[in-house]
Amino acid sequence: MKLASLFSGGKDSVYSIYLAKNQGNQISCLITLCSENKESYMFHTPSIKKTKHQAKSMDIPLIIQKTKGKKEEELKDLKKAIIKAIKKYKIQGVVTGVLYSEYQNSRIQKICDELNIKCINPLWHKEEIPYLKELLRENFKVIITGVFAYPLNQSWLGRNIDEKFIEEVKILNQKYKIHPAGEGGEFETFVLDCPLFKTPLKIKSFKDFKEGENSWRREIIIWPNTK
Repeated sequence: MKLASLFSGGKDSVYSIYLAKNQGNQISCLITLCSENKESYMFHTPSIKKTKHQAKSMDIPLIIQKTKGKKEEELKDLKKAIIKAIKKYKIQGVVTGVLYSEYQNSRIQKICDELNIKCINPLWHKEEIPYLKELLRENFKVIITGVFAYPLNQSWLGRNIDEKFIEEVKILNQKYKIHPAGEGGEFETFVLDCPLFKTPLKIKSFKDFKEGENSWRREIIIWPNTK
């Protein structure tokens, strides 16, 4: 099936592409929503503009759709982008990286129903700790680009998801109910390398921004010569 990926550049959207391709689907394009609202209910925002580098490394066309990120209104912009993908790439469905969010899932499904295309969620209700370990086994290099919940702080920015990270978030889950995969919006990620990439991405520089008492975001700059 020809699919468009709803693409943030984080672990969930990239891994969902990986699973969908392994199931025999073709990823015809990526759709990235660039939201002006850093607290968007629907869309990932840290380093979102860097998805162009990931798209280039995967050799998949990228559709970028701007949105003001207003609740519910941003769904109209998502629908516009999917319509573009249908017209230009003849997609038959979309693939998402949604794990547990009924809010996101129900709204994406509604748009797909209206457009008469499929909505595929390869990660739906995947157990979070086994999922993180699966990312490691499949050679995904993932870093933290945003933290938005106590007791996470600036020191977590730039960390790799590795065995140590997994053990620490297990403890945070027990003590503070932090979702180990960040499904509650506690943290956001960016994929620097995986089996889908022709070449890994390398960070040239970065800048951290404090956005609230327990909220930090890292904007990264990718080396321009990354192929």
